[in-house]
Amino acid sequence: MEKRILYFDCFSGISGDMTIGALLDLGIDQQLFLAELSKINLNEFEVEIKKGLKNGISGTDFTVHLTKQEDTQDEHSHAHTHEDELHDHHHDHDHGHNHSHEHLVEKSHDHSHTRNLGDIYSIIESSDLSEFVKTNSKKIFYIVAEAEAKIHAKGIDEVHFHEIGAVDSIVDIIGAAICVEMLQVDEIHCSEINLGSGFVHCEHGIFPVPAPATLEILKGVPVYSQNAKKELTTPTGAAIVKALCSEFGSMPEFTIEKMGYGLGKRDMETPNVLRVIVGKKKSPVH
Repeated sequence: MEKRILYFDCFSGISGDMTIGALLDLGIDQQLFLAELSKINLNEFEVEIKKGLKNGISGTDFTVHLTKQEDTQDEHSHAHTHEDELHDHHHDHDHGHNHSHEHLVEKSHDHSHTRNLGDIYSIIESSDLSEFVKTNSKKIFYIVAEAEAKIHAKGIDEVHFHEIGAVDSIVDIIGAAICVEMLQVDEIHCSEINLGSGFVHCEHGIFPVPAPATLEILKGVPVYSQNAKKELTTPTGAAIVKALCSEFGSMPEFTIEKMGYGLGKRDMETPNVLRVIVGKKKSPVH
C-alpha cells in the first residue's frame, strides 16, 4: 500500500500567499479552487493567479486584491493591494518599505472590520465549504489567535485581530485548506523552517526577526536563520504548517511525483520561493 505525502520545503521561509501559490503550482485545477474560494461569504476581495519567475525559478504568484474599503478617509485607501499594506507577510516591496506585523495591526484598521476569533468562525461556519476545510481553517486561525492572545496578555476572546481579521488573511488560510483537500494526500511533512534574521520597523519600534507571534507559534518546531537579513516566515505561514503537518525535519524517504513553487514578494540573492513536493512511499504491511 502506498501513501501520498506532501512536503513543505521552507528554505526561504513560508507565508500564506506563498503556500497557496506553491500548492496551485502542483497542478491543482484553478477553476475548481476559485469556485471553492467563492464560497467564503465576503465580497471584499478578488484574487490574481499568475505564473512568474523568481531568480530564474518558474512558479505561481498568488495575490489578493481588496475590492471594498471600510474607511475612505485615508487618501490611499483605494490603492492598497494585498502586497502593499494589509498582508501579514511584511515583505519589502519595490518602494523599499518594510511592513511589519505590528505595523499591519495599525494600518489594516483603516481597511477592514476588526474581527475576533468568533467573527471569523462565523464566516467559516456560515459558508458552504467542506467540513475538512472548515475544521482545518478554524484550527489554523486558533493557533494564530492563541499566540496573539499570549503576546498581548489577553484572553483569546478578548483580542481583536486586525491582522487576522483582514480579508487577505482569511483568504490565505481558507485557501490553503482548500488546496490541501484538493491534493488528497495522506500525510503532510515540513522541513526545518528558515525564519530570516535582522530587524523590522513596527508600530512599537524596531523588533527582532522573527516576529513575536511567529516565534510563539513555532514552539517545538525545528527552525534556523540563514541567508537573509529579512523576515522570511510570517505568523500565517507558521500557523498553516503547525496546524497541518505531522512531522518536521528532513525530506522523507519517498518517490517524487511532482513539485511546485510559490513565489514570494521579496527579491533576494537566494530565491524567495516556497517549494512543495508530493511523493509516494510504501507503507509497511502489518
